[in-house]
Amino acid sequence: MGTQGTHGTQESNQQTAAGATGRRALLGAAVLGATGTVLGLSGPARAAEPSRSGKGLQGLPVPTIIGHRGASGYRPEHTFGSYQLALDLGADIVEAGDLVPTRDGHLVCRHEPEIGGTTDVADHPEFAGRRTTKVLDGVSTTGWFTEDFTLAELKTLRAVERIPANRPHNTLYNGRWEIPTFEEVLKWQDEQTRKRGKQVWIYPETKHPTYFRRLGLGLEERVAKLLHKHGKDRKNSPVIVQSFEPSSIQRLNKLVDNPLVVLLSGAASRPWDFVEAGDPRTVADLVTRAGLREIAGYAQGIGPTLDLVIPKDAAGNLTTPTTLVKDAHAVGLILHPYTMRNENPFLPTGFRKGTDADAYGDSFGAFRTYFATGIDGVFTDNPDTGLLARADFVNG
Repeated sequence: MGTQGTHGTQESNQQTAAGATGRRALLGAAVLGATGTVLGLSGPARAAEPSRSGKGLQGLPVPTIIGHRGASGYRPEHTFGSYQLALDLGADIVEAGDLVPTRDGHLVCRHEPEIGGTTDVADHPEFAGRRTTKVLDGVSTTGWFTEDFTLAELKTLRAVERIPANRPHNTLYNGRWEIPTFEEVLKWQDEQTRKRGKQVWIYPETKHPTYFRRLGLGLEERVAKLLHKHGKDRKNSPVIVQSFEPSSIQRLNKLVDNPLVVLLSGAASRPWDFVEAGDPRTVADLVTRAGLREIAGYAQGIGPTLDLVIPKDAAGNLTTPTTLVKDAHAVGLILHPYTMRNENPFLPTGFRKGTDADAYGDSFGAFRTYFATGIDGVFTDNPDTGLLARADFVNG
């Protein structure tokens, strides 16, 4: 997950709410948990451990702690080092990963198709000529792009820390891990489930699907094919698929039965598929009751930016929560907002401590404030912090 990138034509996927009810129903327990059960829990056991009898998302704790790109507060993101640590720290779900294609059609896990900031590609003289400038969702971007490399070429690269100014300690691990493929992630998921005796969940995202479809590298069909191959394309499969482009989720809704989530960026932004299709609506339109009802026709949840749950004022302080949680729950959607991080620059102003860019602020206080809105879970770079914050909240 990361910056918005949303997909082209609005498909005429006018499924009725009733038609989507079956898959939404499996999230019922999570919705109930956020709106009532969490506050009524009498002890830590129910919050800290999934229900052994529940199927699908019903078996997950609420609020759900989702390791954002793994445990990216401690390891370079979208590496098996980061994914593995997220599980070791207790994350309920691992966001593995942001999916982008190679030139030969494989899906790999990178935050963006441009890999200059997340790999050591600049140190490879054999790839110097691949550096180029492209327009990615309307933004001119210079660097190296996954679609210009074969999988074999990408496997010669190694991951590096994306934001070293905020996470200098993570640079210790630069060069240790290669770029994972989505198929490797699916196999790793099975391996870890066996080893841990507990179902491991993943939360992949289709990145810039309109952009890649125009290049003849459609993402949704590739994702669906791999999920089907590994028997993970069903409503109770431990794979939630997300995208900033509503039409990508509509397309996936026709291909798989997995839980699906529409990501929502800032209120004034427009999903890129809306831009391409000439749809004038903004995210502010999508979070109205009518917009949420439409989303509920083809998805089971939304992943809003935290600012859509509690806006900030001009000074960066939290203001009054919106009605988004209540409105989304009213149409059967769960909410997994993004992204909680421990470092000062990523926290609301009132929760910062000092001015150091890599110092931790009062992230526990911030978690507590967001949990109190009734959200069903949260993406965080620091899953251990999130789990402790959940325990405080549930038992407080």
